[in-house]
Amino acid sequence: MGKTLLVVWHSRTGGARQMAEAAVADEPDVTVRLMRAEDAAASDLLAADGYIFAAPENLAALSGPMKDFFDRCYYPVLGRIEGRPFATMVCAGSDGENAVRQIARIATGWRLRQIAEPIIVCTRAQTPEAILAPKIVAPADLARCAELGAAFAAGLDAGIY
Repeated sequence: MGKTLLVVWHSRTGGARQMAEAAVADEPDVTVRLMRAEDAAASDLLAADGYIFAAPENLAALSGPMKDFFDRCYYPVLGRIEGRPFATMVCAGSDGENAVRQIARIATGWRLRQIAEPIIVCTRAQTPEAILAPKIVAPADLARCAELGAAFAAGLDAGIY
């Protein structure tokens, strides 16, 4: 039976969405489900074998809709997804580290297993205009996201994760 990799994302200006889309791998025996954080539910987490969480960092914190996803799903899956692998991707204007820390703390509570270093794409958007402008993630950064997705899917397929 094939494995399922769930990619949950939120984005207002397109950066994290591009990162999440790039991580969708073409692995024959792995189903990759790409879901907006607003649409994802505890049942989606329970049905998946691994997770990639992709979100922007807003005001030095995880974006609200992504945090809402975790808030809605936390207790319904607590004790039911331990040991499953996860990875994190953050699109940030400055450093992204706090959003990464927030996801890591949630994943620790769920007892998930981090399988790769977080990918942080820094847009350097610092003015209101730049922050609100649509983002275009550089090809090299999208390639890192694609490599993560491909390696994750292959690892699931091979039974490594």
